[in-house]
Amino acid sequence: MKKVWIPALCGALVFALTLGTRQAQALFIGPINTATGLGIGNISLAFGVAQLMWGVAQPIAGAIADKHGAGRVLAVGALFVAVGTALVPVAETQLALIFTIGVLAAGGAGAAGPSVIMSAVNRHTPVEKRGMATGLVNAGGSFGQFLIVPLAAALIGVFGWVGALQGLALLPLAILALAWVLRGKPQPQPAGESLTLSQAVKRASRDSSFWLLIAGFFTCGFHVAFIATHLPGVVASCVLPTEVAAWSLALIGLFNIFGSFFAGWAIARWRSKRLLSALYGSRALAVALFLLAPKTELTFLVFAAVIGFTYLSTVPPTVALVAKLQGATYVATLFGFVMLAHQVGGFLGAWLGGKAFDWTGSYGWMWYADIALALLAAAVNWPIREQRLRPRLVAATA
Repeated sequence: MKKVWIPALCGALVFALTLGTRQAQALFIGPINTATGLGIGNISLAFGVAQLMWGVAQPIAGAIADKHGAGRVLAVGALFVAVGTALVPVAETQLALIFTIGVLAAGGAGAAGPSVIMSAVNRHTPVEKRGMATGLVNAGGSFGQFLIVPLAAALIGVFGWVGALQGLALLPLAILALAWVLRGKPQPQPAGESLTLSQAVKRASRDSSFWLLIAGFFTCGFHVAFIATHLPGVVASCVLPTEVAAWSLALIGLFNIFGSFFAGWAIARWRSKRLLSALYGSRALAVALFLLAPKTELTFLVFAAVIGFTYLSTVPPTVALVAKLQGATYVATLFGFVMLAHQVGGFLGAWLGGKAFDWTGSYGWMWYADIALALLAAAVNWPIREQRLRPRLVAATA
């Protein structure tokens, strides 16, 4: 493997460990509820806060990484994920769950999340290879979900849910070695540009296209978090085995690998805003067909494969649009703000999913909201003012 791809591979492994550990936590909602008696709605609040905190941490961590480099930020984030995950079994109140799952684990995962990882990888990667590099990083997160979620289910069967969480807590510690590879100096200012970080944020806040991008990513967060958090509950409400939920989540991760590489390839050939509109629109169609289909094991697995292809493949074109609209100097910070909007939507998707089930005994209304918001995301990305691709870049990537 050429040296240029080593940072991208390390970034992919970091994302695999953080995302895989976070996504596996959804399997523990039932055991936590049985052990604490808090109720699905109250536990969902902790997972909703986790979605929000994962977003809040990213612009803060991105600003630190833009000034001081990414290595230390990734290492500290990994330690937070490990400690937060290990403490979940002793969290017996809603407040304690919010602190362990919602603040420690999710905040650490945000510090070692895509805004910092992709900024670090881009710093080590030539411009013409950045699309595929971000696709590789994104695919790493999906591969982690594909491996770690079934691993967590197997650990629960062998060691019980407490032992399984303790085992999961060890995985993020491997990031400490990977962070050393991704260390480096902050992105230098391009010639002729002297914007400070605060000036770059103010400039972005006055850009209507930047706000449209944020609006689309907000709705993306809503339905991604709802599916990631409550798909096991949907499976259970259909009286299907727990293994169906584990393998559905794993298939989402597996097929997102293909989707991520497709997105990395596509952003060098098509405008990112059109790619985003197509991905969001296909999600709405997939959910609508899922609602109409009989709820069998095969239906869940096929739905997971289809939705997985679009699951995180929105990230590479979104990163590309941030860089196109605002420049590459402060990508970690500005993409962190976009991710924050994504996670505000994620908070609502995770929390309201549990509340909707408590109120109505089903997830039906959440699926309808999922379709509506996916269509909204497809619509708001279309008017973004994105420059056409340079033919030279397309030819170089080809």
